[in-house]
Amino acid sequence: MSSNVKSEKVNNSSARKESNENKMKIKGKVLVLVSSGHGLPLQDGKVYSGAGYYLNELTVPVRALMKNGYEITFANPKGNTPQMDVNSATAGFFGGDEAKLKDYLSFRDSLTGLKKPALISDVIASGLDQYDAVFVPGGHGPMIDLLEDPDTGTVLRHFHKASKPTAVLCHGPISLLAALPNASEVVGALKAGDAAGARAKAKGWIYSGYKMTIFSTAEEQQREPKEIGGKVFFYPDYALRTAGGNVSVVAPWKSYVLQDRELISGQNPFSDEALLKLLLPALNGKKK
Repeated sequence: MSSNVKSEKVNNSSARKESNENKMKIKGKVLVLVSSGHGLPLQDGKVYSGAGYYLNELTVPVRALMKNGYEITFANPKGNTPQMDVNSATAGFFGGDEAKLKDYLSFRDSLTGLKKPALISDVIASGLDQYDAVFVPGGHGPMIDLLEDPDTGTVLRHFHKASKPTAVLCHGPISLLAALPNASEVVGALKAGDAAGARAKAKGWIYSGYKMTIFSTAEEQQREPKEIGGKVFFYPDYALRTAGGNVSVVAPWKSYVLQDRELISGQNPFSDEALLKLLLPALNGKKK
Protein backbone atom coordinates (compact mmCIF):
# COMPACT_ATOMS: atom_id res chain seq x y z
CA MET A 1 0.00 0.00 0.00
CA SER A 2 1.42 3.40 -0.96
CA SER A 3 2.23 5.99 1.68
CA ASN A 4 -0.26 8.35 0.03
CA VAL A 5 -3.11 5.87 0.49
CA LYS A 6 -2.05 5.26 4.10
CA SER A 7 -1.94 9.00 4.71
CA GLU A 8 -5.39 9.44 3.17
CA LYS A 9 -6.81 6.69 5.38
CA VAL A 10 -5.27 8.26 8.47
CA ASN A 11 -6.62 11.68 7.51
CA ASN A 12 -10.10 10.28 6.87
CA SER A 13 -9.98 8.44 10.17
CA SER A 14 -8.93 11.61 11.98
CA ALA A 15 -11.69 13.57 10.29
CA ARG A 16 -14.27 10.99 11.32
CA LYS A 17 -12.92 10.97 14.86
CA GLU A 18 -13.06 14.78 15.01
CA SER A 19 -16.59 14.73 13.61
CA ASN A 20 -17.69 12.16 16.17
CA GLU A 21 -16.07 14.14 18.96
CA ASN A 22 -17.93 17.26 17.85
CA LYS A 23 -21.17 15.32 17.82
CA MET A 24 -20.42 14.01 21.29
CA LYS A 25 -20.02 17.59 22.54
CA ILE A 26 -23.59 18.55 21.66
CA LYS A 27 -25.71 18.05 24.76
CA GLY A 28 -28.97 19.38 23.38
CA LYS A 29 -30.80 22.37 21.95
CA VAL A 30 -32.06 25.61 23.42
CA LEU A 31 -34.68 27.80 21.77
CA VAL A 32 -34.12 31.55 22.13
CA LEU A 33 -37.11 33.81 21.45
CA VAL A 34 -36.47 37.42 20.44
CA SER A 35 -38.70 40.28 19.36
CA SER A 36 -39.44 41.22 15.76
CA GLY A 37 -40.25 44.79 16.81
CA HIS A 38 -38.10 47.81 16.06
CA GLY A 39 -40.06 50.36 18.10
CA LEU A 40 -41.90 50.36 21.42
CA PRO A 41 -45.14 52.39 21.46
CA LEU A 42 -45.33 54.71 24.47
CA GLN A 43 -47.95 56.98 26.02
CA ASP A 44 -48.87 60.23 24.25
CA GLY A 45 -48.20 58.75 20.82
CA LYS A 46 -44.45 58.51 21.37
CA VAL A 47 -42.32 55.59 20.21
CA TYR A 48 -38.98 54.35 21.54
CA SER A 49 -37.38 53.49 18.20
CA GLY A 50 -34.29 51.96 19.81
CA ALA A 51 -36.17 49.14 21.53
CA GLY A 52 -34.86 45.63 21.01
CA TYR A 53 -32.75 43.09 22.88
CA TYR A 54 -30.06 44.01 25.40
CA LEU A 55 -26.61 42.90 24.28
CA ASN A 56 -25.41 41.27 27.49
CA GLU A 57 -28.78 39.72 28.28
CA LEU A 58 -28.71 37.83 25.00
CA THR A 59 -25.02 37.14 24.42
CA VAL A 60 -23.81 36.24 27.91
CA PRO A 61 -26.30 33.37 28.42
CA VAL A 62 -26.14 32.26 24.77
CA ARG A 63 -22.34 32.11 24.76
CA ALA A 64 -22.29 30.12 28.00
CA LEU A 65 -24.93 27.72 26.69
CA MET A 66 -22.90 27.15 23.52
CA LYS A 67 -19.72 26.57 25.52
CA ASN A 68 -21.62 24.00 27.56
CA GLY A 69 -22.61 22.05 24.46
CA TYR A 70 -26.03 23.41 23.59
CA GLU A 71 -27.08 24.31 20.06
CA ILE A 72 -29.01 27.56 19.81
CA THR A 73 -32.02 28.25 17.62
CA PHE A 74 -33.14 31.87 17.41
CA ALA A 75 -36.75 32.53 16.50
CA ASN A 76 -39.16 35.47 16.42
CA PRO A 77 -42.69 36.18 15.16
CA LYS A 78 -41.74 37.56 11.72
CA GLY A 79 -38.42 35.87 10.98
CA ASN A 80 -36.75 39.27 10.59
CA THR A 81 -33.43 40.44 12.02
CA PRO A 82 -33.99 41.59 15.60
CA GLN A 83 -32.74 44.96 16.73
CA MET A 84 -30.17 45.49 19.47
CA ASP A 85 -30.95 48.31 21.88
CA VAL A 86 -28.12 50.78 21.28
CA ASN A 87 -28.22 51.76 24.96
CA SER A 88 -27.09 48.24 25.84
CA ALA A 89 -23.79 48.41 23.94
CA THR A 90 -21.95 49.94 26.87
CA ALA A 91 -19.12 48.63 29.01
CA GLY A 92 -21.18 49.19 32.16
CA PHE A 93 -23.09 45.98 31.48
CA PHE A 94 -19.80 44.09 31.11
CA GLY A 95 -18.16 45.04 34.38
CA GLY A 96 -16.88 48.33 32.94
CA ASP A 97 -14.54 46.41 30.62
CA GLU A 98 -14.39 47.95 27.12
CA ALA A 99 -12.47 44.95 25.76
CA LYS A 100 -15.14 42.59 27.04
CA LEU A 101 -17.83 44.74 25.41
CA LYS A 102 -16.03 44.56 22.05
CA ASP A 103 -15.56 40.82 22.47
CA TYR A 104 -19.28 40.27 23.04
CA LEU A 105 -20.16 42.56 20.13
CA SER A 106 -17.94 40.39 17.92
CA PHE A 107 -19.57 37.28 19.30
CA ARG A 108 -22.99 38.78 18.54
CA ASP A 109 -21.87 39.47 14.97
CA SER A 110 -20.83 35.81 14.58
CA LEU A 111 -24.34 34.54 15.36
CA THR A 112 -25.73 33.91 11.88
CA GLY A 113 -28.91 32.51 13.37
CA LEU A 114 -29.55 35.83 15.07
CA LYS A 115 -29.31 37.68 11.77
CA LYS A 116 -31.79 35.29 10.18
CA PRO A 117 -33.97 33.84 12.92
CA ALA A 118 -36.56 31.20 12.23
CA LEU A 119 -40.25 31.95 12.39
CA ILE A 120 -41.61 30.79 15.74
CA SER A 121 -44.46 29.15 13.81
CA ASP A 122 -41.93 27.12 11.77
CA VAL A 123 -40.14 26.04 14.94
CA ILE A 124 -43.45 24.82 16.36
CA ALA A 125 -44.19 22.95 13.14
CA SER A 126 -40.78 21.25 13.25
CA GLY A 127 -41.48 19.95 16.77
CA LEU A 128 -40.77 21.52 20.15
CA ASP A 129 -39.82 18.23 21.80
CA GLN A 130 -36.33 18.54 20.30
CA TYR A 131 -35.56 21.52 22.57
CA ASP A 132 -34.35 21.19 26.14
CA ALA A 133 -35.13 24.74 27.24
CA VAL A 134 -36.50 28.06 26.06
CA PHE A 135 -34.87 31.40 26.85
CA VAL A 136 -36.25 34.92 26.42
CA PRO A 137 -33.70 37.73 26.91
CA GLY A 138 -34.78 41.24 27.76
CA GLY A 139 -34.50 44.72 26.46
CA HIS A 140 -37.84 46.36 25.69
CA GLY A 141 -38.36 44.09 22.67
CA PRO A 142 -40.65 41.55 24.39
CA MET A 143 -42.91 44.46 25.43
CA ILE A 144 -43.58 45.14 21.74
CA ASP A 145 -44.80 41.78 20.51
CA LEU A 146 -43.87 38.64 22.46
CA LEU A 147 -46.22 39.42 25.36
CA GLU A 148 -49.28 38.80 23.17
CA ASP A 149 -47.86 36.66 20.36
CA PRO A 150 -49.94 33.45 19.97
CA ASP A 151 -46.96 31.37 18.78
CA THR A 152 -44.89 32.48 21.76
CA GLY A 153 -47.80 31.33 23.90
CA THR A 154 -47.78 27.90 22.22
CA VAL A 155 -44.06 27.55 22.96
CA LEU A 156 -44.42 28.54 26.60
CA ARG A 157 -47.36 26.23 27.22
CA HIS A 158 -45.37 23.35 25.71
CA PHE A 159 -42.37 23.89 28.00
CA HIS A 160 -44.65 24.37 30.99
CA LYS A 161 -46.46 21.11 30.30
CA ALA A 162 -43.17 19.29 29.72
CA SER A 163 -41.62 20.85 32.87
CA LYS A 164 -38.60 21.94 30.83
CA PRO A 165 -36.50 24.96 31.85
CA THR A 166 -38.07 28.28 30.87
CA ALA A 167 -35.60 31.13 31.45
CA VAL A 168 -36.65 34.77 31.16
CA LEU A 169 -34.53 37.83 31.89
CA CYS A 170 -35.25 41.51 32.62
CA HIS A 171 -38.18 42.43 30.32
CA GLY A 172 -38.21 38.85 29.01
CA PRO A 173 -40.66 37.65 31.70
CA ILE A 174 -43.40 39.86 30.21
CA SER A 175 -43.58 37.25 27.43
CA LEU A 176 -45.15 34.87 29.97
CA LEU A 177 -48.44 36.70 29.41
CA ALA A 178 -48.52 35.17 25.93
CA ALA A 179 -49.34 31.81 27.52
CA LEU A 180 -52.84 33.18 28.12
CA PRO A 181 -55.27 32.20 25.34
CA ASN A 182 -56.63 35.77 25.45
CA ALA A 183 -53.29 37.54 25.97
CA SER A 184 -54.18 40.47 23.71
CA GLU A 185 -57.31 41.17 25.79
CA VAL A 186 -55.30 41.13 29.01
CA VAL A 187 -52.66 43.43 27.51
CA GLY A 188 -55.42 45.73 26.25
CA ALA A 189 -56.88 45.97 29.73
CA LEU A 190 -53.45 46.70 31.21
CA LYS A 191 -52.87 49.48 28.67
CA ALA A 192 -56.26 50.94 29.52
CA GLY A 193 -55.40 50.96 33.22
CA ASP A 194 -58.16 48.44 33.93
CA ALA A 195 -56.47 46.31 36.59
CA ALA A 196 -59.69 44.55 37.63
CA GLY A 197 -60.47 43.68 34.00
CA ALA A 198 -56.95 42.40 33.38
CA ARG A 199 -57.07 40.32 36.55
CA ALA A 200 -60.42 38.78 35.60
CA LYS A 201 -59.30 38.03 32.05
CA ALA A 202 -56.06 36.42 33.28
CA LYS A 203 -57.79 33.78 35.42
CA GLY A 204 -56.40 30.33 34.73
CA TRP A 205 -52.93 31.59 33.74
CA ILE A 206 -50.50 28.67 33.87
CA TYR A 207 -47.99 30.75 35.85
CA SER A 208 -50.48 31.98 38.44
CA GLY A 209 -48.89 31.72 41.88
CA TYR A 210 -45.39 31.15 40.49
CA LYS A 211 -42.58 33.02 42.23
CA MET A 212 -41.03 35.28 39.60
CA THR A 213 -39.16 38.52 39.08
CA ILE A 214 -38.95 41.06 36.26
CA PHE A 215 -37.64 44.57 35.54
CA SER A 216 -39.03 46.69 38.35
CA THR A 217 -41.16 49.81 38.30
CA ALA A 218 -38.34 51.72 40.01
CA GLU A 219 -35.86 50.65 37.32
CA GLU A 220 -38.28 51.47 34.49
CA GLN A 221 -39.00 54.90 35.95
CA GLN A 222 -35.27 55.62 36.02
CA ARG A 223 -34.89 54.62 32.36
CA GLU A 224 -37.97 56.41 31.02
CA PRO A 225 -36.44 59.92 30.96
CA LYS A 226 -32.84 58.80 30.39
CA GLU A 227 -33.28 56.12 27.75
CA ILE A 228 -36.68 55.72 26.15
CA GLY A 229 -37.88 59.32 26.19
CA GLY A 230 -41.43 58.65 27.34
CA LYS A 231 -43.65 56.62 29.61
CA VAL A 232 -44.56 52.97 29.06
CA PHE A 233 -48.24 52.02 29.03
CA PHE A 234 -47.77 49.82 32.11
CA TYR A 235 -44.93 48.60 34.28
CA PRO A 236 -43.77 44.99 33.82
CA ASP A 237 -43.86 43.94 37.48
CA TYR A 238 -47.34 45.40 37.90
CA ALA A 239 -48.51 43.50 34.81
CA LEU A 240 -47.29 40.09 35.99
CA ARG A 241 -48.59 40.70 39.51
CA THR A 242 -52.00 41.66 38.13
CA ALA A 243 -52.06 38.48 36.02
CA GLY A 244 -51.50 36.36 39.13
CA GLY A 245 -47.73 36.03 39.43
CA ASN A 246 -46.06 36.02 42.85
CA VAL A 247 -43.72 38.84 41.85
CA SER A 248 -40.84 40.13 43.95
CA VAL A 249 -38.06 42.58 43.10
CA VAL A 250 -35.04 43.98 44.90
CA ALA A 251 -33.37 47.40 44.85
CA PRO A 252 -32.70 48.78 41.35
CA TRP A 253 -29.78 47.29 39.43
CA LYS A 254 -29.02 44.57 41.96
CA SER A 255 -28.67 41.03 40.64
CA TYR A 256 -31.73 38.97 41.54
CA VAL A 257 -32.99 35.64 40.22
CA LEU A 258 -35.72 33.22 41.22
CA GLN A 259 -36.53 29.63 40.33
CA ASP A 260 -39.98 28.12 40.77
CA ARG A 261 -40.57 24.76 39.14
CA GLU A 262 -39.54 25.08 35.47
CA LEU A 263 -39.48 28.88 35.53
CA ILE A 264 -36.19 30.74 36.04
CA SER A 265 -36.42 34.53 36.02
CA GLY A 266 -33.95 37.39 36.43
CA GLN A 267 -34.78 41.00 37.31
CA ASN A 268 -32.42 43.13 35.23
CA PRO A 269 -29.31 43.22 33.00
CA PHE A 270 -27.05 42.58 35.98
CA SER A 271 -28.78 39.25 36.65
CA ASP A 272 -27.34 37.53 33.55
CA GLU A 273 -24.64 35.47 35.29
CA ALA A 274 -26.90 34.56 38.21
CA LEU A 275 -29.55 33.32 35.78
CA LEU A 276 -26.99 31.00 34.22
CA LYS A 277 -26.12 29.56 37.62
CA LEU A 278 -29.69 28.28 37.80
CA LEU A 279 -30.28 27.48 34.13
CA LEU A 280 -27.21 25.34 33.46
CA PRO A 281 -27.81 22.96 36.40
CA ALA A 282 -31.49 22.75 35.45
CA LEU A 283 -30.51 21.78 31.90
CA ASN A 284 -27.86 19.33 33.00
CA GLY A 285 -30.28 17.80 35.49
CA LYS A 286 -32.69 17.12 32.64
CA LYS A 287 -29.90 15.33 30.77
CA LYS A 288 -29.10 12.88 33.58
